[in-house]
Amino acid sequence: MSCLRKYHCRAFVYIQSRSSYSRSLNRDLASDATELERRARALRVLDIISSKSNGASNRQNPLGEFLKTDSRRFRDQAVSENCDLPRTKHGVSSVLAEVILEEDSSSSVNGGNKQREGWSLDAYGLSSAVRSSGSKRDFKTGYVFHCLALKSGLISDVYVGSSLVVLYRDSGEVDNAHKVFVEMPEKNVVSWTAIISGFAQEWRVDICLKLYSEMRNSTSDPNNYTFTALLIACTGSGALGQGRSVHCQTLQMGFKSYLHISNALISMYCKCGDLKDASRIFHQFLDKDVVSWNSMIAGYAQHGLATQAIKMFEVMMLKSGTMPDAITYLGVLSSCRHAGLVKEGRKFFNMMTKHGLKPQLNHYSCLVDLLGRFGLLQEALDLIESMPMEPNQVIWGSLLFSCRVHGDVWKGIRAAEERLLLEPECAATHVQLANLYASVHYYKEAAMVRKVMKDKGLKTNPGCSWIEINNDVFMFKAEDGSNCRMLEIVYVLHFLVDHME
Repeated sequence: MSCLRKYHCRAFVYIQSRSSYSRSLNRDLASDATELERRARALRVLDIISSKSNGASNRQNPLGEFLKTDSRRFRDQAVSENCDLPRTKHGVSSVLAEVILEEDSSSSVNGGNKQREGWSLDAYGLSSAVRSSGSKRDFKTGYVFHCLALKSGLISDVYVGSSLVVLYRDSGEVDNAHKVFVEMPEKNVVSWTAIISGFAQEWRVDICLKLYSEMRNSTSDPNNYTFTALLIACTGSGALGQGRSVHCQTLQMGFKSYLHISNALISMYCKCGDLKDASRIFHQFLDKDVVSWNSMIAGYAQHGLATQAIKMFEVMMLKSGTMPDAITYLGVLSSCRHAGLVKEGRKFFNMMTKHGLKPQLNHYSCLVDLLGRFGLLQEALDLIESMPMEPNQVIWGSLLFSCRVHGDVWKGIRAAEERLLLEPECAATHVQLANLYASVHYYKEAAMVRKVMKDKGLKTNPGCSWIEINNDVFMFKAEDGSNCRMLEIVYVLHFLVDHME
């Protein structure tokens, strides 16, 4: 019995050792497989972003030279086989292709009206066609109508010119819109407001105020939409002093009771940091709409005042009778994100579906950022993978930032790779991905990322900030020493650093 017991013991020990060896071997094989998969994915991502970059660099934008080209030369290139021209009430139809491509001596232009085989084209019909193209986002057809306006002589009509300004503004070609505006022999309030709002969308407040000054010296008087555009420009650039001046102008010209101007004022004061005046305007105005509530909630959220934002949301829900929309929930989620209120953020996110609202990309982005900032990276990743729509580069960027803060390298690499697939020209993501590769000893992949950056000529955009002094906005960029008072600024900074230490 003693010998048999010893034999069984030796057999058990042998089996245990073989089992441990097998488990260790399986772990090593699984680890090697995971390592190979990660490296293969990294190389695949690098190949994809390289090919996307090359394809993007070969694209040409034909619109840049449009206004530099004479009408006859562009006319021969404007209409293609795929250009489907819409029909208007004045009979502008597919015949337009013939008008642009052919010089027909039988057609005549008299007093702005073009007669041709039973159909007529006047300024009203052409401006309606341009507006229709812009509303349908069919800018290619709109550019063709521009050619027709040049050919027919209707380009001098104020309504046609105003419609073209709006068309180029909505297509993002604000500088080209300005060229059309400058060449207009006659301007009205629509054309002035259209070009001001175009530059306001780009937050070029100085040009907006210059155009407004020229407008006041013309025969056109500004309307409520003009002031709304000016306030949007001040909001985007943080020009509080200039925004106050526009506010005074609205009071002097009797636009105090206009709801959208009050909403624009609330947004402007919130954005510029003057929550006291924003709250005063908000409470003075009786007929508030959902935009008014959204502007105030977003203002509190922007400045990290989550308690006030949530309280205002509850007042809106219970007392005002105004139903919150998707933007309202976005403001509340933003306030929770800034304050790190994870429980409340989950609650408001789930509340959307109870009120019949489907969360959109921005709502998912807020919740992902909130979870990531709090260190719940796996939950954030699970939320991304369960989204009913494809996540965008902003969502992956939020996860990437959180992974860097909390030191989760592998999730960070995943987020950086996914973001580069969506935004291959982002230099900051290239740098972050190269650093993440290097941190796990993927030196070959890190070198390839930096080589891709060099080949594509990618450079990170320097950070910037601005400050307003005596109604002048001064912008400062990182590593920019062009300011004429740089020595004084550096001296004050050193003094402040010494004081803080």
